[in-house]
Amino acid sequence: MDKSRGRTVFVCQQCGKESLKWLGRCPNCQQWNSFVETTVHTATPSRTPALENPPQELSQVVIEASDRYPLPLAEFNRVLGGGVVSGSLVLIAGDPGIGKSTLLLQTSALIARARGKVVYVSGEESVHQTKLRAERLGLKGEQLYLLAETDLEVILNQIEQLSPNLVVIDSIQAVCLPELDTAPGSITQVRECTLRLMHWSKLSAVPVFITGHVTKEGAIAGPRVLEHIVDVVLYLEGEPFSAFRLLRCVKNRFGSTNEVGVFEMKEQGLIEVDNPSQVFLSQRWGEAIGSAVVSTLEGSRPLLVEIQALTTPTSFGLPRRTANGVDFGRLLLITAVLTKRVGLKLGNQDIIANVTGGLRIGEPAADLGIALAIASSFRDMGVDPKLVAAGEVGLSGELRAVSQLDRRLAEAARLGFSRCLVPKAGAKISPPKDIELIPVSTLREAIGVGLVKGKARSKTEQDLL
Repeated sequence: MDKSRGRTVFVCQQCGKESLKWLGRCPNCQQWNSFVETTVHTATPSRTPALENPPQELSQVVIEASDRYPLPLAEFNRVLGGGVVSGSLVLIAGDPGIGKSTLLLQTSALIARARGKVVYVSGEESVHQTKLRAERLGLKGEQLYLLAETDLEVILNQIEQLSPNLVVIDSIQAVCLPELDTAPGSITQVRECTLRLMHWSKLSAVPVFITGHVTKEGAIAGPRVLEHIVDVVLYLEGEPFSAFRLLRCVKNRFGSTNEVGVFEMKEQGLIEVDNPSQVFLSQRWGEAIGSAVVSTLEGSRPLLVEIQALTTPTSFGLPRRTANGVDFGRLLLITAVLTKRVGLKLGNQDIIANVTGGLRIGEPAADLGIALAIASSFRDMGVDPKLVAAGEVGLSGELRAVSQLDRRLAEAARLGFSRCLVPKAGAKISPPKDIELIPVSTLREAIGVGLVKGKARSKTEQDLL
């Protein structure tokens, strides 16, 4: 019998860095008190050797139609790049309670009904608890096999016997290998279990979905440790008090990244949002003060979202800046440009910027909408309710062109907007017939056109800016 000798090292539970001695702060990820003493064995556990795979010429490799098949959820397909690839390992990460298990249980039931056997492995719930959740979601579960087990060796033996079309591991922090001396959820267990699942999925050509929690404590390994192992990394995001969930792709070896799927959490589970722009603007109130609509891109999808801003005289010596859904640095940049280049006296104003619906906007094309909302609140003037803005603000007060303007305009026209405020540098396109293109060169000019008071603002009122 082979005996493996081990050595003791200290492993960071956040990023996986190893050290021969204990460190108070990890030099790699800068986390405090994250090193845990771990025994590392020099001899790897024995496993069945893989089949021989001789080198193949790239031109001779044949791609079969069955190598990728679409999922029953269109939003899920969008994020994966058109469907799931056979033998792929997909990691879905997110905060506890965000809806990862609900999404995967729904997907598993739909695939089982359409394609055959699916194994759903739950390491955190019993079979009866999973059944209760399935009944709440209205899922019958034909061809869907539940397995409440944490031993990975037992799990692999069971799925080998069933030969399923899809395997779901919920969650990767709950499964473990008994031959390792570390506790379940430690970075050694999580990394080794993921490698075993990757080898099995590649050899059997069966896709595997695994879930991972995102926690602030270093005792549980976060999903970033696994990003270099898996093929696809998805994040399920959402605000705690919002019903909307965003499934965002940050890594995809088989398709485009930065795609976003939009879902809404209801009693029957996660429901696809076919028209997210209309949903996000459904509660918008006409010519509201401090509100502007911007056209942003999430991957290849154009979205119209509402940005709200509120300015109020500060009660303290130092004015506060609060950004919810927008980058804090962009908010400071736009505030400085409005003060210096446009002449708005915001030095004594608290400024709060918010994106409705729990969305997060990272692209600079939303700069013009943020500036319009701040100027609207400060001047106590409304923004034209039929106006959409898209443009990047420069430090000199100029407006810079944005990409894929034609797609943004088409989405605005489809939702009934009649005017679009765009930078003059990128306005050399043919807009849809139902929308008027308003090219402007500077932020001062854009505010003069976009803000209204009562009916139409006169030239004298625009000059006051």
